[in-house]
Amino acid sequence: MIMAGRVAGLWRYPVKSMAAEELSSVEVSWNGLAGDRRWAFVRAGQQRSGFPWLTIRELPELARYRPRFADPDRPEASLTLVRTPSGGEFEVADPALAAELGPGVLVLKQSRGIFDTMPLSLLTVQSVAALGETVGAGLTAARFRPNILVDTAGPGFAEDGWIGRVVRIGGLRMRVDKPDQRCVIITIDPVTLHRNPAVLAAVARQRGGRFGVYGSAVQPGPVSVGDPVEIET
Repeated sequence: MIMAGRVAGLWRYPVKSMAAEELSSVEVSWNGLAGDRRWAFVRAGQQRSGFPWLTIRELPELARYRPRFADPDRPEASLTLVRTPSGGEFEVADPALAAELGPGVLVLKQSRGIFDTMPLSLLTVQSVAALGETVGAGLTAARFRPNILVDTAGPGFAEDGWIGRVVRIGGLRMRVDKPDQRCVIITIDPVTLHRNPAVLAAVARQRGGRFGVYGSAVQPGPVSVGDPVEIET
């Protein structure tokens, strides 16, 4: 093993493109973090398209809808509740919530998760800091919606060197499969909803559009903030 760092943050997204749920620990299965991206909303008339999902790209206000599990200890079996920006709360499958998001919007559940590419995403504290030196202060990991944030106590972009290798994170063994190819969503601040095109421009110019990595479970297991992150040799 090569010690690479420690887990600095964990997030899951019960509803695709809605606000993150910050965690101190979580079980990770073959399908990613327990409860991660099990629900998504579908744009009107886009059910048969290659990317039918309603995201913060089309509706930035989605970032202010806050999902939670009624039974946080059993997320896969729990009701999913969503608090709206106005303070109301709906069960995620309530037609009134879909109607609030737009005419013709539908909701879909997928027990294996609704992922753009792969079930696990990872980023390092140092990569966010390095990009921030280019685009300015105020850049946070939340903008990039990772599942796992790692503090490597070293230079930025260390995760690029983990591609093709297996990383042990607490009780999880994760294979780092590919770089995360970024889109316009990273231009949107999840708190202010302000768009900053310079973020995506910097990633495109300096990183070929890639920032962070995707992976999959080789051996499921629990992960907690503070756990060591080790590269298998």
